[in-house]
Amino acid sequence: MKKYFSLLLAILFSFSFANAQNFKTGEFLKFRIHYTGLNAGFATLEVKDANYNGSNHFHIVGKGSSSGAVRAFYKVEDNYESYINKSNMKPSKFIRDIYEGGYTRDQIYYFDHARKQVKVDDRKHKKVTYETIPTDAQDLLSAFYNMRNVDHAKLKTGDYINENIFLGDETYKFRLKVLGREVKKTKFGKVNTIKIRPYVQSGRVFKESESVTMWVTDDDNLVPVHIKASLVVGSLNAELYDYKNLKHPIKFTK
Repeated sequence: MKKYFSLLLAILFSFSFANAQNFKTGEFLKFRIHYTGLNAGFATLEVKDANYNGSNHFHIVGKGSSSGAVRAFYKVEDNYESYINKSNMKPSKFIRDIYEGGYTRDQIYYFDHARKQVKVDDRKHKKVTYETIPTDAQDLLSAFYNMRNVDHAKLKTGDYINENIFLGDETYKFRLKVLGREVKKTKFGKVNTIKIRPYVQSGRVFKESESVTMWVTDDDNLVPVHIKASLVVGSLNAELYDYKNLKHPIKFTK
């Protein structure tokens, strides 16, 4: 399952819909991940406060790790951190420190949106580069929260949502399509959801560009409750396992 686990983390971390009005400091989300029926591990997202370069920021911490039988043959320890300026919801700094079955990255991105530039400090290779970005560029975590500013009530079947995400050394055009609405069963009960399709690159990992489907709560939280992905080998699923300190209650029913 090399890189499959981490790809699901990337999809999970790069999606959502929120602004400063729809989440708050202390919010915590935990997801259980399965690979072809096996308990593969967990991913968490937590919102903290921070002062960075004299400005008030949200400090978002995303972690992912493999567990159980999967960890025995594929160890994952991922740490992502984003410092998002509260005044404009743009990232100022992003940390990517990951270990995925021997594959490692240790990078810090420093965003200068006025200059349309990001400084990439590759600590593993002791190299610093500068890359050009669009003014609306997000990082992997800031995109999760920035995209939640959409009014869920106005989302219609067939709508598209686009985001520019900088990762590694280039900007990716991330696109989502609204597929409709469904009542989804979860460990907490049934909940009204919006069904979303993030488009991915087919070939080496995913069977096709439409291999990933997500369900997010049809409320102001717009929190993912289930993600499934069909892979070239096997399948991945992530389900909401725990949550705390949401600004808006989720209405689960039996």
